[in-house]
Formats: sequence, structure tokens, C-alpha cells
Amino acid sequence: MDLKDFVAAFGDVAEHSPWVAEDAFRKAPFADREAVIAAFETAMNAAPADRKIALVRAHPDLAGKAALAGEVAEDSRREQAGAGLNTLSREEFERFTQLNTRYKTRFGFPFIFAVKGANKHMILAAFEDRVSNSSEDELQTALTQVARISRFRLEDRISKD
Repeated sequence: MDLKDFVAAFGDVAEHSPWVAEDAFRKAPFADREAVIAAFETAMNAAPADRKIALVRAHPDLAGKAALAGEVAEDSRREQAGAGLNTLSREEFERFTQLNTRYKTRFGFPFIFAVKGANKHMILAAFEDRVSNSSEDELQTALTQVARISRFRLEDRISKD
């Protein structure tokens, strides 16, 4: 693949941040799927601080209004639905909304959690635990979660062979 084809195939892996795929492409050729995944993680970790924050901010709120209205990337919509976030009770939705607001006020970016394989109870527990983190720790945790999300998405798109 050339850069254009690579970005066309993987530019949406990091939510609304095609620059991650562009930077990852610089590590091509890739020996296997793990090499592609590592290149994405390296691209994210090597980015300047302002780009890292923008990457985290590009993600939607979990169970937020945009997600419920379908105004998020297709991968995000599918992942959140898989975790049951599209079928929250009124009380659960209100709890997510409160936590999203509290978290964003504290950190300046949305709560990021790789929801694949998780359920709403696990996500709420992580929300509760992480809202008291330091800003530095939470930014690193958010970036780690973005890397996990990218891993899951790349594993879904690239065969292991």
C-alpha cells in the first residue's frame, strides 16, 4: 500500500485523527499485524503534547448525546452498542452524563475507555476510579486506552496471517 491507500484503509482507526495513520505509515513495510499496531502506538506516543491532547479530545463521550444520536464514528457507535451503552436506563444515562461532565471539567477531555469486551458496570466502575487521578496520570491512562482502541480496530481489519 502507498500512503494514500494506507490512510484510506486506516485513517479512521484513531478517532478523527488520520495523522496517526500517516505517522504510522513511516514504519512501513510491516512484517505483520503486530508491527502495524506497534507503529500506531509509537505514532501516538511520539506526538507532541498538544497533538496527544487533541487525539484524546477527538473521542466522543461514552453514552453521550452524540453517541446516542449516531453522530460518532461508525467504530465508536458499534463498540459502544456492544457494551450496552445504547440501551441504558434513564438513571444509567443520567449517571454517565454526570460522570462525563465531572470528568471533562476536571481533565479537559472526555473519559476514554476501550469498551470492547466490557459492560456498562465495568465502565462505570472505571469512571469512578479514574476521576480522582492526577491530570498527568489520567492523560497517560487515556492515551493507553486510545492505543487499546486502535489495537482492537486494527485487529478487526487486518488478518493475523
